[in-house]
Amino acid sequence: MVNVNINGKDIQVPAGSTILEAAKELNIKIPTLCHLDLHDIKMVNQVASCRVCVVEVEGRRNLAPACATPVFEGMKIKTDTQKAIRARRTVVELLLSDHPKDCLVCEKNTDCELQSLAADLGIREIKYEGKMSEYPIDRSSKSIVRNMDKCVLCRRCETVCNQVQTVNVLSAVGRGFDTVVGTAFDLPIHETTCTFCGQCLAVCPTAALTEVNNVSKVWNAINSKKYVVVQTAPAVRVALGEEFGMEPGTVVTGKMAAALRTLGFDKVFDTDFAADLTIMEEASEFVHRLEHGGKLPILTSCCPGWVKFFEHQFSDMLDIPSSCKSPHEMFGAVAKTYLAEKLDVKPEDMIVVSVMPCVAKKYESARPELGHGGTKDVDIVITTRELAQMIKEAGINFNELEDQDFDNPLGESSGASVIFGTTGGVIEAALRTAYEWLTKETLENVEFEALRGLDGTKEATVNINGQDIKIAVTHGLGNARALLEKIRAGEVEYHAIEIMACPGGCIGGGGQPYHHGDLSILSKRIEGIYSEDRSKTIRKSHENPMIKQLYAEFLGEPYGHKAHELLHTTYTARQKM
Repeated sequence: MVNVNINGKDIQVPAGSTILEAAKELNIKIPTLCHLDLHDIKMVNQVASCRVCVVEVEGRRNLAPACATPVFEGMKIKTDTQKAIRARRTVVELLLSDHPKDCLVCEKNTDCELQSLAADLGIREIKYEGKMSEYPIDRSSKSIVRNMDKCVLCRRCETVCNQVQTVNVLSAVGRGFDTVVGTAFDLPIHETTCTFCGQCLAVCPTAALTEVNNVSKVWNAINSKKYVVVQTAPAVRVALGEEFGMEPGTVVTGKMAAALRTLGFDKVFDTDFAADLTIMEEASEFVHRLEHGGKLPILTSCCPGWVKFFEHQFSDMLDIPSSCKSPHEMFGAVAKTYLAEKLDVKPEDMIVVSVMPCVAKKYESARPELGHGGTKDVDIVITTRELAQMIKEAGINFNELEDQDFDNPLGESSGASVIFGTTGGVIEAALRTAYEWLTKETLENVEFEALRGLDGTKEATVNINGQDIKIAVTHGLGNARALLEKIRAGEVEYHAIEIMACPGGCIGGGGQPYHHGDLSILSKRIEGIYSEDRSKTIRKSHENPMIKQLYAEFLGEPYGHKAHELLHTTYTARQKM
């Protein structure tokens, strides 16, 4: 332990702590901008590039950045001197001098950390005028917009892309005033190995990185003569309430259904139904591989960011992921066939809108193989944030809405489908079904605790019919890379693996309400997911009566010919840069 004094207060902190960490122990607030500590996913961005957190240290002539300066025995620090405060103001004023002045119409208005910082420091004028950076806006992808005029060079996106996700798309280029965070060879983002996971925009403090906004497309669809149905992903229900002042993890399923109906959608469905459908196909595929000597391990394929990652990085292993489409794509396929037939609506006259926690779903819905009979499975994808925007735009008092149910016949779901929203949930749901199919016995304890939590990689062994089935769960693409490289090298063996691109799984998706570095929010969302699972009467996908009806009336056998035609897909080997 090291003894230090901050603003006249003595404290002991572990050796190696930074001034910022020591100050937090005393509840002393030092403003930051570039700094971000996401310790739960082992990411710390402390490049000290912005200098907003400077403090005075006795014996030093120059101010020290609190986020990157380690403490030492007997260190005396002042965080609130006029010299430090003036320096912080000057730094922010200089940042604002090279920043667009369009706050009123900016995508991050009221959610921008630079804006909040300027307000806290009492900055009310642009003190410095001069040359401003000008870069073309990159709108090349279906998921992410890059506006480098709004970049403050905090390097958070670079850290999360390169260290956490190991995708290595973003890097600082140039020197001095010409420095910019760019792509290799200055390529448009859609021509890179970007997975569109959206973790870069989840940590961006400004609007340099934002999602492609599809709200106007949804309004146009609702006001058209088309039949518009909407589906909502499991993770949305435990995060949407945050946009309306509710505690993170609050389950707002009923209010969400009511809000969507109020917005004017013709039918409101739950992607949880399609998650149950996914388990029917994925568990069937796993059982088939297990009993017929198929390729193992089987990898889950629900996450489009993860799918694009292995298409680029592990194209030699394209035969091991499940061929199942993701749940919302399965729903789109069933909606434009089975449901359209029941409603007497032509598939081309139906528009399927997905509300997702994920910006990669926007890219996924445009993949050419994800369609049937000349129509796309899913037409428009919006994020949790975009749905909140629509609700606010319509003047709906979300908190006062009476709970409503989803429409049927595609609205019933099990607890197994709900847990798709968090890391470990997909494989746990698959085990609940695969166990009973293989043993012909009832699984009494459906909760697999070893597969839960925010550890980067989790393992479990489940004995089924005397055979030890080895399971692995990983979230975050860096963890996925490490695990797959071990499999490729023959160092480890598993029967089934769940992989999700985003830390925490879908609850931490790039389209969820911003957590601003507070990862306790993810834990609360996870608990909300499990609480909804526990509240369900049916907790196994194969027991869902609506799923049984769908197979009996339309699909035939799970993993059969018609199911393959509608619910399964193919993958493409992509360039590795």
